[in-house]
Parts: sequence; C-alpha cells; structure tokens
Amino acid sequence: MTEPAMTDPAMKNKTPLIRVRDMHKTYDDGASRVEVLRGLDLEIARGERVAVVGSSGSGKSTLLHLIGALDNPSQGSVTIDDQNIHKLSIARQGTFRNRNLGFVYQFHHLLPEFTALENVAMPLVIRGEKMEVAKKKAAALIERVGLTPRQEHKPGELSGGERQRIAFSRALVTEPLCVLADEPTGNLDHTTAERVYDLMLDLNREFGTSFITVTHDYQLAAKMDRALKLEDGVLSPL
Repeated sequence: MTEPAMTDPAMKNKTPLIRVRDMHKTYDDGASRVEVLRGLDLEIARGERVAVVGSSGSGKSTLLHLIGALDNPSQGSVTIDDQNIHKLSIARQGTFRNRNLGFVYQFHHLLPEFTALENVAMPLVIRGEKMEVAKKKAAALIERVGLTPRQEHKPGELSGGERQRIAFSRALVTEPLCVLADEPTGNLDHTTAERVYDLMLDLNREFGTSFITVTHDYQLAAKMDRALKLEDGVLSPL
C-alpha cells in the first residue's frame, strides 16, 4: 500500500476531511479484467483544492465516483468527515451526498425544463426545504456568480459559461463539505474557462469548501493547492 498523497506540512496535523485508503477498482466482464485503481491512498484537508490529472482512461472519473459513493470499490475505504460512506445503505448514501457533497461535470446536467433558479434550488427541495425558502437561498448564490438577470432563463437560453456558473451554484447551494468536479471546463473556450477557474477559486475561499477536480487542463491544475497525477492506478505529485 502506498503512502497517502498528503497536502503541505502546515496541514498535516489537521484531521483530514477525506481519507481514501487502499483503494482498488477492477472491472471484470468475464472476458477481460482491467485493474483501474491499485491500492490508491489519498487525504484531503478541509478547504483544500486538489487537482488530479491523467490520460483518458486512467481512472480519474472512477476515483471521483468512488469518493462520491456513486460506485463501489473492489477493495478499500473512503471516509468523509469520519463517516465510512461505503458502509452506508443506498438510501443513507443519497442523504449523505445531498448534505455533504456537490458535483460539477463537463456537461452541466442541468434540467432543461426548469429555470436556472429552479435548477439551483433543486438540491434543497430534495432535502425537504420549502420551495420559497430554497429559491431565496438559490437566488443569493446566483447573485454571487453574477447571473441574477439570467436566473429565470432555462439552460437552453444560457451560454456555456453561464450554464457552468449555474452548475457551480447548484453544487454549492447546500454548503457541502466538498465539491467533486469532473472536467468542469472541458467544454468551454479558453476565455470562458478562465472565468470559471476564477469563480471556482473565489467560491472556495468564500465558502471554505474543499474541491477535488479531475482535469486534462494543466493550467487549471496549477491553480490548485496541490496537483496529483494518476497513472497506472496510483497517485503521485505532479
């Protein structure tokens, strides 16, 4: 088992928010067996921004899915805020995700039939908050990302950069412990991507939310507190 990929020495004495231990993930379809993650270890501090880079098929998205309890490991554990998430029932995993994790993807996955405001409010409604309360909280966050004039527009009426800003707002509206971002700027032009980078960093500083971002973009990785490379199923400093 490899040593955990740690943050800077000043953070090492703090209790990590996320601990990944001896993580293995193997896909076996009967005809072939592919070991994607090989005893991977990782620790993320509260409020830390970490980038994971690697080639296509290296297992970056798989790692995010395992941390987010969207998939199960073949071996190993993920502990978030002292909770071993893979020991929870499916229902409790869903509740844990809603309360503690936010997700952003390359393709925004906004619901096309709802307005930007309704999309951002949705995680709070799912949690059980009244729609008017959820919309008030969503509107405040949309204002923070500079899109109040666009909040009644549906996703199809927004630009790519606007849709990603709304996606970040949706990910943060529950004030999660950590946001898991999978190629969040991969579908944007350079100028729009830069704006989204800056927004992500601003929101990290404002909310104290940890970010784990998997990306092909070395410029984005350089803006994080740490950048790690995933290769041959293990992590190493970039």
